Amino acid sequence: MVQHTPSELQRSASTGFVVEGAGVGLRREHLKDFLSKSQPVDFIEVAPENWLPFGGRLQRDFAEIASRYPLVCHGLSLSIAGPDPLDLAFLGELKQFFRQYQVRLYSEHLSYCSGQGHLYDLMPIPFCQQAVDYLVPRIRQVQDVLEMELVLENISYYGVPTTGMPELEFLLQVIEKADCGLLLDVNNVYVNSVNHGYDAADFISALPGQRIRYGHIAGHYQQHEALLIDTHGSAVTDPVWQLLQFAYQQHGVFPTLLERDFNLPAVSELLSEMDQIRQLQQQASTRGTGDWPGAA
Repeated sequence: MVQHTPSELQRSASTGFVVEGAGVGLRREHLKDFLSKSQPVDFIEVAPENWLPFGGRLQRDFAEIASRYPLVCHGLSLSIAGPDPLDLAFLGELKQFFRQYQVRLYSEHLSYCSGQGHLYDLMPIPFCQQAVDYLVPRIRQVQDVLEMELVLENISYYGVPTTGMPELEFLLQVIEKADCGLLLDVNNVYVNSVNHGYDAADFISALPGQRIRYGHIAGHYQQHEALLIDTHGSAVTDPVWQLLQFAYQQHGVFPTLLERDFNLPAVSELLSEMDQIRQLQQQASTRGTGDWPGAA
């Protein structure tokens, strides 16, 4: 396989994005379905940590998938906000992986998952100036090592150690000062807006559209009317679809991926739900800005 540096993978001349349309996350349970025939997806997303360790048949199967579909990576263990120094050996492995499989984009969570050992969860970070100042050079270091942009996702959270600024201001400062991209997780915005009592439409509207590289949409679990849990284990709810539509109206259509990590349905059902993304993208391409139906 010919290896390419990420900078050689050109953005679309018409949209400015490195991928387009609607995509799904590739789960190992669905690998045979994607190998047996071409599936109608515009791109796929994988966690590189789930594929880096393997050789043999799994490596060959993954190489075949990567040759058929535009590929983006969504990492799990970078721990960009962690207290430990960045793992340069791990970054080197990622860099080789991205070149080998022509990965078009690398995203991670704006959180941390390690501190003298892995925590196996995504931990919230303080929304304060000290955290911004800590994150910015680490993000720039990752981008320098990988020679590609790091795209950071707004995470769902249920408590924050300390706050010196609102979540939105914190996110905006990190992205602008680090000069990195944004993975807009629409479900996370909705979940956080319910759990922490802010207006989801206002949050979406205030984001810098020029920083959005792609989006995520997923299902959640309602534990209480004022407590939603981001699970990726069920179908997307109507308010989240409506918020995605609003995001397109505010910022233009951006590539969007359907996340499903648990209670996996058949591929046909997954792709049917993914088609709703395409429908909203097509509708947004012919309409102007508007109000979010979920607004009171």
